Amino acid sequence: MKSSPNRLLATIFGAVYLLVGLIGFFVTSGVGFVSTQGGLLLGIFEVNPLHNVAHLLIGAALLIAGLASVPAAKTVNIVIGAAYLLLGIVGFFIANTPANVLALNTPDHFLHLASAIVLLAVGLSTDRATARRAVSA
Repeated sequence: MKSSPNRLLATIFGAVYLLVGLIGFFVTSGVGFVSTQGGLLLGIFEVNPLHNVAHLLIGAALLIAGLASVPAAKTVNIVIGAAYLLLGIVGFFIANTPANVLALNTPDHFLHLASAIVLLAVGLSTDRATARRAVSA
């Protein structure tokens, strides 16, 4: 795993997103599952229970892929990075509307965009472990 930036990133991001998903439930008691307003995680990121479930699923996908293989990690990094890029952009337009079923706020949008940039940059780059395997084949 040390020789693969994709596996390392997927594993770290996966663990962090799982933790964020779990901690989110502590600040969303009394918040509706798809409420457009949620509790504040770390005092700035707005979350509702659906947002927490999304973090758990994304964290699990990243962690499993990171522990599995380089191709799995690359694929999941790219797919989740693209989804976060879309969510980061669309989030600005759906905030303060009934379509905001994840209770997104401005700090969420910027965090999703930052996550997208990192996941896509690593996912789309050549992984040393993959490059070495291709040369030796």
